[in-house]
Amino acid sequence: MKKLYSRIFAFMLAAAMLLTACGSSSEKETPAETAAPSTEAAGETAAPTAAEGQEAAEIHVFIAASLKDVMEELKTMYNEKHPEVTITYSADSSGTLLTQIEEGFECDIFFSAAQKQMNTLQDEDNLILDNKRANVVNNQVCVVKAKDAETQVTGLEDIEKASSIALADGSVPVGKYTRQALVNLGKLEAADDVSAITTAQVSEALSGVEISEQGNVSKVRTAVAEGSCEVGTVYYSDTYGHESELDILQKVDYSLTGDVIYPVCRVVNKEADDAQTAAADSFYEYILSDEAAAVFDKYLFDTSVER
Repeated sequence: MKKLYSRIFAFMLAAAMLLTACGSSSEKETPAETAAPSTEAAGETAAPTAAEGQEAAEIHVFIAASLKDVMEELKTMYNEKHPEVTITYSADSSGTLLTQIEEGFECDIFFSAAQKQMNTLQDEDNLILDNKRANVVNNQVCVVKAKDAETQVTGLEDIEKASSIALADGSVPVGKYTRQALVNLGKLEAADDVSAITTAQVSEALSGVEISEQGNVSKVRTAVAEGSCEVGTVYYSDTYGHESELDILQKVDYSLTGDVIYPVCRVVNKEADDAQTAAADSFYEYILSDEAAAVFDKYLFDTSVER
C-alpha cells in the first residue's frame, strides 16, 4: 500500500514539474511573438532626412512684388536641395520694403525692382554687406488692358484716351519708370526726381483722366484684369501666367524708360546666427546661378545683364 502511495505521489510531483516548465517556456515566448518586427531584420533602415547633417535656419527675403511668382518657384527648387532652410518672403513695392529695412525689420536679402532703393540702402544706410550686390535681370514696362476689353489707347502716346488708368505711385519702380517715359514723351514736365511727381499732377497733365493710384505693380495688374480701370502700366514679367486676363497694348521702349534693372543684395542682419548667415549666403548665390537664370527667362525677365 505504501508503495502504491509512493508511486502516486511521484507521478503527481512529476506532472507538476512538467506543467511548471511548460508555463515558463510559454511566458518567455510571448514577448517575441507580440513585439514589432525589426526594420533591420526586414532589410530596411530608417530613411534619413535630406537635411541630415545640416543645421536648420530661417532667412528673411524682401522681394519686389513683381518677383513673387518666379521667386516662389525658385524657393521650391532650392528647398529640394536644402530642405533645412526656411525661406520667408515679404513681397511689396521696393520703396515700401526699403522703408521697412530702414525701420529695423529683420531682412537677410533684398531683391529690388530698381537701383534707386538699392543705392539708398548702400550709400546712405550702409546696410549692404561688402561685395554682396549684383544685377540679376532686366524688365520692360508695358501698357495693358483687360482681355478683349474695348479701348482707344494704343500705348503711352495716347494713354489719356482711357476713361481710367491704374498707376503705381512714384515710390514704386514701375510708377517711376512710367513717369520717366511720360516726361520723355513730353507729356509731363521734367523733374529732378520723377518719382516725386504726384498722381494728381499726372492726371492733370493727361487732360484730367481718372487715375487709380496703386501701392505696387501686382495691384495695378489686378485693377486692370478685373476691369476696375481701362488700362494700366505693369512689367512684361507681370503678364506671365495672366495671358487669359490681359492684352498687351505696348511694350514701352527702353529709350523712354531706361533699363529696368533688378538688383539683389545681402543685407546686414546683426540678429542672424551662423546658420542663418550661411543659409542667406547660399540662397543669394543661388539667385545668381545659371539654374535660376533659366527660371527667370521662363517668367519673361531678361537675364542678359551686366552684374
